[in-house]
Amino acid sequence: MIRFECVSKSYGGSVVIDNLTVTIRQNQTTALIGPSGSGKSTLLELIIGLEPPDKGAILIDAEPLTSRSAFRLRRRMGYVIQDGGLFPHLNARQNIDLMAKEVGWPLKRRRERVDELCALTRFPPSALDRFPMELSGGQRQRVSLMRALMLDPDILLLDEPLGALDPMIRAELQGELKSIFRDLTKTVVLVTHDLGEAAFFGDAIVLLHEGRIVQQGQFRDLVERPGEPFVARFVHAQLSRLAAMNDQALVAQARQG
Repeated sequence: MIRFECVSKSYGGSVVIDNLTVTIRQNQTTALIGPSGSGKSTLLELIIGLEPPDKGAILIDAEPLTSRSAFRLRRRMGYVIQDGGLFPHLNARQNIDLMAKEVGWPLKRRRERVDELCALTRFPPSALDRFPMELSGGQRQRVSLMRALMLDPDILLLDEPLGALDPMIRAELQGELKSIFRDLTKTVVLVTHDLGEAAFFGDAIVLLHEGRIVQQGQFRDLVERPGEPFVARFVHAQLSRLAAMNDQALVAQARQG
């Protein structure tokens, strides 16, 4: 579904993506993980065409992503940015159906789609008239997800969608999100800094460091067959952090993949 071929991207002379080649398979969840500054969020921005690569090619379903094709291809993608990115002056319903209204969907179709998404995400319809500041953190994330899914995109891009939530709400939404991904069978690219979360969601995990891929595969591959010393250090640090939190459920979840 998504192919990077020798892609590089720099900002102000600093290399963020370094000659990267990777294929993201269709109808799977791919988790992008790595330390801060490794290039995870930049990859999402390149996929959705917010930034052009300095060199190399990006293909969406075998079609080159260019300045001419970006707007059309973007319609096939849903994007959830960090902290949701809801417009504070719009209520939940207006945030959700913003793009559908922009592309000319009739009111009846928009309302039916919002009802479908409320059922899918377990969002209470009675809260659709509330503004973001009147919603809980978990409700705001559900609204962000519904907005990304409104046009029924082929690709769903999520940039640390649960990072700002407290642990109890985060754990609840993790289970719901995984169920949604399974039911919708879309191509999902999820950015996270949490290895346990990557193992929980990811059919495949791509570990990035300094703009390059150091290893990709399943969670067990990273743990049992690290491809270089950085991978072993990263996995050890992540599992040690979970153990230090004394959260055995998360440790078990990570180890089970």
